[in-house]
Amino acid sequence: MTRLWTFIVTGVAVFMVTMDNLVVTNALPVIRLELDTGLEGLEWTVNAYTLAFAVFLLTAAALGDRFGRRRILAIGLAVFTLASAAAALAGDIETLIAARAVQGLGGAMIAPLTLTILADAVPPQRRGAALGVWGAMSGLGVGLGPVIGGAVVDQGSWQWIFWINVPVGLVLLPLVALLRESRGGAGRLDPLGVVLATVALFGLVFGLVRGGEHGWTSGPVLGALLGGGLLLLVFLVWQAVAPYPMMPLRLFTSRGFSIANGVAFVMAFGMFGAVFIGAQFLQTVQGYSPLEAGVRTLPWTAVPALAAPVSGILADRVGARWVLSLALALQAAGIGALGLISRPDVPYGHLVAPFVLAGLGMGLFFAPIARVTLGFAPRGFEGVASGTSNTLRQLGTVLGIAVLGAVFSATGGFASGQEFTDGMRVAQLVGAVVLAVGAVVVAFLPALPAAGDPPPTTGQGTSAPDATRSAVTAKALAPTA
Repeated sequence: MTRLWTFIVTGVAVFMVTMDNLVVTNALPVIRLELDTGLEGLEWTVNAYTLAFAVFLLTAAALGDRFGRRRILAIGLAVFTLASAAAALAGDIETLIAARAVQGLGGAMIAPLTLTILADAVPPQRRGAALGVWGAMSGLGVGLGPVIGGAVVDQGSWQWIFWINVPVGLVLLPLVALLRESRGGAGRLDPLGVVLATVALFGLVFGLVRGGEHGWTSGPVLGALLGGGLLLLVFLVWQAVAPYPMMPLRLFTSRGFSIANGVAFVMAFGMFGAVFIGAQFLQTVQGYSPLEAGVRTLPWTAVPALAAPVSGILADRVGARWVLSLALALQAAGIGALGLISRPDVPYGHLVAPFVLAGLGMGLFFAPIARVTLGFAPRGFEGVASGTSNTLRQLGTVLGIAVLGAVFSATGGFASGQEFTDGMRVAQLVGAVVLAVGAVVVAFLPALPAAGDPPPTTGQGTSAPDATRSAVTAKALAPTA
């Protein structure tokens, strides 16, 4: 019974958080009119959530390891629910942006801990299927976010895209008490590491978010990127010498763990950068309403929810690296096809097959990448591994949108449908190339053996296949006093 409640609570919670990444997009025109704001206010309505989410992920994972994952998950749900109510009650754009940032903090506590709590609740031999369900709920949140947002705005008001989170959060909060408490093996909390990581990631993400609008060489953007990069180096140096590091660098001596995280970054860069531009094409060039555009992208964004449960089982049978390589190849094919066939008057029917290919690739990706990320982490370090992987994916998303947006601006624009399509095609082809490179790189990922095989080895750059992550391995990677 405890395992069933674990599936329900973690699945619904991750759905709610991932949905809020995109649910606000179709409400932006109404928010602009009702709150009397401009383009920058709307951008920060979206970016405040992503920014706070990305910079707090590692910190939230460390807090879960230190104080208990169930406890921090409950706090995250409470913060997210209260912030959703505050966003719904916002009477000006500044209040809405602040509430969205707090929502992002709550979401950062929820997302990685749902994964580690679920992984801890099931035996290793059933973990693939369990993570497939988790991936399906995450994919469903991404897929339905734009549709739900458009439908709510059409039938009610923009405030209801936030109010709908409140009853869900209030129902989940008491159910968290039914979950099993667990902690990680990362040792004591690393306060200096927490501060350095948070400020460094904030600077980098702030610079990436603002660079496209204000110019990459402008003072605030350049200062944020350089300052964030410098602090990130300081953070890494500190993690190498800290007695209780929040992100033990010895994790990355495993070739499998390093490749898995690099591939997660690449996937988010190529795919979500392309999604960001492609969604605008349907509205800006072909004249669909936000709800109509959201419905028409369902072959792209909702297919992952159908493919994700199968991906976990498939990865257990044929190996995670081959499923990941196929997933990235399908995404590259879908995005590349969109880049090649798109024109202002392209019939929607011609877009469906590339949408399905890209969506199928997304669905096949999430569960296996979570499996290998946790599989190459020693027992007790699952929270740190999950936080690291989620942070890299969020940064990949922000960087992908920024870079592909810059490519779009350099080769096209909004002056006409043809100009928009010209820029979109080049940007999507760049995204497809990045994804194709990822499909090749992931083939070098070590295979994960079945439960009961010898634990991974680290140090000397040796590949570290999975499995039992014994206490000996955890001790080898644990920080020393």
